[in-house]
Amino acid sequence: MADLFATPETRRETPVLGMFAAAWGLGGTLAILGWAVYRLGLIGLETFSHPLSWYHWLALLVWVAFMAHSEGYKGFQRGFSPRVAARIAFLHQHPTLLRTLLAPLFCMGFFDIERRRQIVTFCLTLGIIVLVQLVSMLTQPWRGIVDIGVVVGLAWGIVSLAIFTLQAFTDDSFAHSPQMPAPRQ
Repeated sequence: MADLFATPETRRETPVLGMFAAAWGLGGTLAILGWAVYRLGLIGLETFSHPLSWYHWLALLVWVAFMAHSEGYKGFQRGFSPRVAARIAFLHQHPTLLRTLLAPLFCMGFFDIERRRQIVTFCLTLGIIVLVQLVSMLTQPWRGIVDIGVVVGLAWGIVSLAIFTLQAFTDDSFAHSPQMPAPRQ
């Protein structure tokens, strides 16, 4: 049992544990994002049961474009997704009991990551929680408009994460860093 807590450097990895850890890391992360898409998508659809004026449609169009670019492209495709895919591939090669049990949290960067990135991850998560609370106070159709934009960004993130993870396991030129912390001296 003590061998399960050993570091990857001190024990031989089992391919089954690595495959399970990677699958749980990817599946758990996609489930978290997918659940948000589902919940926010339902609220977003309620928007269309309200009478919408031209300015609602304009706000929806601008917001969706903004969220596709800022959250989907810049946030997910350029940052989150390649990093998470690199961490999934790293987890496949270096599973430990803790990393395997908490694989989605490991892959998203809540632990065993460079200190600066960990701080950013926790601050971003706290910011998202605050924004979710603030947006929940909006009335329809504005809440739905905001949520539709978020759904577009999250859906972009899901697709980009799947593509980057596939690349991490099939493309030898995949060069994104898992941002593991430097070994202690």
